[in-house]
Amino acid sequence: MLLFSLSIVIGLAFLVWSADRFVAGSAAIANNFGVPHIIIGVTIVSLGTSAPEIIVAIFAALEGKPEMAMGNALGSNIANIGLVLGITALVAPIPISKRLIMNENLVLAVITAAVGVILYNLYLGRLESLFLIAAMVAFLVWIYLQNKDQSDDSDFDDEIPNDMSNLAAFLWFAIGLAVLLASARLLVWGATGIAKEFNISDAIIGATIIAVGTSLPELAASVSSALKKHHDIAIGNVVGSNIFNLLTVLPVPGLIAAGAFSSQLFQRDYLVMAILTLALFIMLIIRGLQGAKMGRYLGALFVLMYVTYGYIAFQAI
Repeated sequence: MLLFSLSIVIGLAFLVWSADRFVAGSAAIANNFGVPHIIIGVTIVSLGTSAPEIIVAIFAALEGKPEMAMGNALGSNIANIGLVLGITALVAPIPISKRLIMNENLVLAVITAAVGVILYNLYLGRLESLFLIAAMVAFLVWIYLQNKDQSDDSDFDDEIPNDMSNLAAFLWFAIGLAVLLASARLLVWGATGIAKEFNISDAIIGATIIAVGTSLPELAASVSSALKKHHDIAIGNVVGSNIFNLLTVLPVPGLIAAGAFSSQLFQRDYLVMAILTLALFIMLIIRGLQGAKMGRYLGALFVLMYVTYGYIAFQAI
């Protein structure tokens, strides 16, 4: 029990650290070879936010735990809205970009509905997974077209190292990738052990412990930004991360281990995610069009919704 718990804590810590180093090294290599910042931003930096979830999903699926991978994707979205956004709003009210409410916000709502249609029959196959991957490619192209005319690429400059040598970049890339793989393997092993020890389903472990753990970087970054009065980026980060989770993490078990899954994944985890996404969608439109912020009472409401989800999930044990 203690060994499994330690492996989860250590695995999560190194997973977060290695994902950051892997993305930094990859972005620096591309930057040093003259790749435009907009290309680096919409590929390496954007996809890098879901790197921990993707690697964990791969190992979970390879070890015959596809429900853990699916639970991680759905649970990460629930944690991003309920915990990350909710706690950030409690720290400081969050301004809402009018561009966001009718662009990425609408995209997330459409993708969430499409995922519901895909998962409704309790089967995730390769064809459906390939559709989600294709949608991800289309989304990246759309981001590129939306940003290509920006002369300063300011949205991505802060995320791309400009002073890292090729040697350092390749070194961090290699170290980041190696530790990312090892820590994901350790995390899945510990989570599987805990699941067996307490007779907990793989889906619940993926949707709670692993999902919260892989969402901690977003929580830390969002709260830190709020304390520095830069909290206006929190909603965009959450919406973007949730889109990538559905389009890059969720398809992994369908590609590697296509098959049927527990009805609870749809009836509990997907439906809670859909409800939270709908609540976020409506809140962004109403408050955004009013020129208002996401205040502390809304933050408290989202946190309460997450706590309720956690209670429901563990009642199923």
